[in-house]
Amino acid sequence: MARCAVCDKGALFGKQISHSRSQVSGRANRMWKSNIKSVKVKVNGGAKKMYVCTSCLRAGKVERA
Repeated sequence: MARCAVCDKGALFGKQISHSRSQVSGRANRMWKSNIKSVKVKVNGGAKKMYVCTSCLRAGKVERA
C-alpha cells in the first residue's frame, strides 16, 4: 500500500462491527485506505513522481509539475 511522501499517511486497520450483532461475533477485520494519488511534483527544479495524499495536495504542501 502506498504512503504519502509528505505526511506519511497510510492504511489503517481495525474491526468492522455489524449493527445487528446477531452473528456469533459480529466483527470482521477491515482496512481503511487513504486517498493517495501518484502525481508529478516539482523537486529541486525538476519533476519527480511521488505518492501524495489528497489532503496534502489541497493544502498546497507540494507543487505539481
